[in-house]
Amino acid sequence: MPAVGWLLDHCPSDYRMYAVWRHHPIALAWVTTHHLDGQLGAMRTAYRGLRVDLADHVEPEGIAASLAALEAEGARLLAARRAAGLLLEAMQGHAFVPRL
Repeated sequence: MPAVGWLLDHCPSDYRMYAVWRHHPIALAWVTTHHLDGQLGAMRTAYRGLRVDLADHVEPEGIAASLAALEAEGARLLAARRAAGLLLEAMQGHAFVPRL
């Protein structure tokens, strides 16, 4: 199933060592959504605290660049989370109705 490779791409690389994920892709999709939720939470926490926590250690340009990188990564993670969630729902048999 091609989705397994994509899901594994969004998990820690060590997940590839476990055959269970290839044999039970729905379990992998479920774990992937939780992993992405955790990453999103960590990114949001980092974004909120970076400016205050690092103000004495990083110049303003570095703070701005770091916040921009966190924002871009957050957007990427959000898109991946949405896609993984839709994939999980499809694997669970949910029917999708196209919207105009």
